[in-house]
Amino acid sequence: MLDRSPELSPHILQAVRGFMAFANNPSQTDAVFDLADGLRQTDLYEQFLERAHSQPAVDRIIRERYLAPVDDLERLLDGPPDSLGYQYAAQMKRMGLRPDFYPQLVVEDDYSYIALRLRQTHDIWHAVTGFGTDLAGEVGLQAFLLAQMRSPLAVAIMAGSAMYALKSSTPLSPLVDRIHQGWQMGEKASPFLAQKWEENWEKSLSEWRDDLNVEAV
Repeated sequence: MLDRSPELSPHILQAVRGFMAFANNPSQTDAVFDLADGLRQTDLYEQFLERAHSQPAVDRIIRERYLAPVDDLERLLDGPPDSLGYQYAAQMKRMGLRPDFYPQLVVEDDYSYIALRLRQTHDIWHAVTGFGTDLAGEVGLQAFLLAQMRSPLAVAIMAGSAMYALKSSTPLSPLVDRIHQGWQMGEKASPFLAQKWEENWEKSLSEWRDDLNVEAV
């Protein structure tokens, strides 16, 4: 009689497909969302949620379910050039992205709230940390997220990025350096998930960084 291995569940298959697609081409943002949706069903996210609720400021914003309306980039560009709003809007314009480019989620529990809030603020985190949107910069920001939130998705993205670098003969040293920087920065900084960035767009990046104990790259 043949020994059959147990079939993988649909969400694990979705995560594997997303991981392989990302490892082949990290610019495929849809692959990241597939990976996130697949990993959501695993036990790894219990620790992720425990970590979130262990931080009082993060716990408060989760319970509040704070979400900001989508801001107009042109309006933000009317602000002071050194402000968070201006720098964020200029970055989004350079990349040709709308503020709501990411797939929307229905907030039905703590996980879906956190996932949506992270999607909503991902590029704000880029602006505040100084990590670029190239492969090394994305890896650095994922290391920052891992330090702050113990995110399984961050681990998968870093692993997929390393696989892509190996396959494409991309130098690994910049990625490793950024992982080190991101982890150290995330360990020292105040919780980013707890911030209501959109209520203080006019505040300068330097002020945000001082308040959050961030030394930008």
